Amino acid sequence: MARFKVLNPDEATGKTKDLFELVKGKMGMVPNVMRIMGNSPAVLNGYLSFNTALHSASIDNKLGELIALAVANENGCDYCDAAHVYFSTKMGLDDTTIDNARLGTSTDPKIKTALQFVKEILDKRGHVSDASIAAIKAAGFNDAEIIEIVAKTSFYIFTNYINIVAETVIDWPVQEVIQNHHQ
Repeated sequence: MARFKVLNPDEATGKTKDLFELVKGKMGMVPNVMRIMGNSPAVLNGYLSFNTALHSASIDNKLGELIALAVANENGCDYCDAAHVYFSTKMGLDDTTIDNARLGTSTDPKIKTALQFVKEILDKRGHVSDASIAAIKAAGFNDAEIIEIVAKTSFYIFTNYINIVAETVIDWPVQEVIQNHHQ
């Protein structure tokens, strides 16, 4: 059971109602995480705005989903893990690619380097080494793409923490834990 009120979209008012209608129009539902964020319209609006901005980033949405999987698993966010396995599957990613990303790796050398960089961001709280910057640049990422990887990592940390603190009830197909870094 969630620690915070899970708002009913049909009973929402004001800015929260408007935001819920926007989400429902795009997704066909209002996921529990957003129903919890709706307790603060400012937080939900910020989340949706940042998410929209990141979807127009120069790195593709596939890499964004792989980053989400790596961050969720590293942080032990079962809600985000389930959600992003669902989204990744809908994008057409295969089980091996998804499971590898959850473990912070890939068979694609460029993606593997990006996910290793994400892991270092998480492990070192942003204090990445010069060698890591050199490695990600050598893998073919430019400055804008590296900054976007940092931004996506930060965005998913935010979402993970909301769900972990709130103990959000999972409303996506539940996934088997493949590596558990929390506790």
